[in-house]
Amino acid sequence: MPTALDRAAACEERGIHPEALETARRAVPDEARVARASSLLKAVSDPTRLRILAALAATELCVCDLAALTGTSESAVSHQLRLLREERLVAFRKEGRMAYYRLMDHHVTELIRSALEHAQEPG
Repeated sequence: MPTALDRAAACEERGIHPEALETARRAVPDEARVARASSLLKAVSDPTRLRILAALAATELCVCDLAALTGTSESAVSHQLRLLREERLVAFRKEGRMAYYRLMDHHVTELIRSALEHAQEPG
């Protein structure tokens, strides 16, 4: 039996709205772009990786710092950073034998900031 929420989500009148549908079609990216964005969002969805990204939004950090911050091993952090590098979410620079990680660019910074702000909103 449909719930009130199901009924509210359904169209009251069946029918296609050609203009709205065409506007929506133009707004939907091609399959390759959707797959890439979906993969990026999956990478951000892991709680440990999100903590790492939030920390890197504030400052550059090495693996040791990130391990201490997240309460995980350096090996686990390195694994997470590898996944984040593959998704082009983080970059690093070498200083001697140390690698310092940072967010790749302002898009990543904004993505993390927006996600955390949205999560804080009531309701």
